[in-house]
Amino acid sequence: MAFFKKIIRPMFISPLLKRAVAGLATFAGAVLLSSCGVGAAKPAPLPPEPVLYGWHDDGGPGKVTVRISLPDQIAEYHRGGRPIGWSYVATGKEGHGTRAGTYRIMEKIEDKYSNKYGWIEDEFGNVVDGDAKVGDRVPKGMKYVPAPMPFWMRLTSYGIGMHGGLIPEPGKPASHGCIRLPKDFVPLVYDVVQVGTPVTITHAPSRHGPISPALQQQLVASGGPSPLGSPAATATAPMP
Repeated sequence: MAFFKKIIRPMFISPLLKRAVAGLATFAGAVLLSSCGVGAAKPAPLPPEPVLYGWHDDGGPGKVTVRISLPDQIAEYHRGGRPIGWSYVATGKEGHGTRAGTYRIMEKIEDKYSNKYGWIEDEFGNVVDGDAKVGDRVPKGMKYVPAPMPFWMRLTSYGIGMHGGLIPEPGKPASHGCIRLPKDFVPLVYDVVQVGTPVTITHAPSRHGPISPALQQQLVASGGPSPLGSPAATATAPMP
């Protein structure tokens, strides 16, 4: 009988083994918390979308005028001398600089494509050359696509005008000489200008001034885009 008591007696666990087991449990808990538990690292928040324009046309008396600052890449819009809006633009990059001067809108075409520039894409629609020109060699199985220039407003006889397009880096030139306006904003300008509207392109700074990154965040946080896609009038940076 004494023999069986010895066999079924609980086994003795040394203090060293106890400490090893406790350490393994602590390590496993830490791994669990760091991977999927409440202690998991939070993803970094995405930066706010840049504010590219503001618009508050009162529709009152007076003709519209446009002033474009080349160094700031900002256009200002006035009606009868009253400020009614502003926008970033993208004028000609190095080698395709947009000339300063006084112009007038010569024609308006809502749906226009470039007869000089475009891109080459493969059979699946992937762009393989985003800076192609008419006459460039097109590899077999691919095609040349002329660049769209929606809401075209011609300024010169040699193909310079304002139209909707990408503003890849607000404040920096990016085009082949034309003046790009933000895509969701350009219809507003197109609707209020007419053939004969004066457009001044200048090397002088904008009276509106470029928007700082801190103000970008402030404008976005203060209410975001209005139904038209532009900052609400109360959130738009002041204009003189």
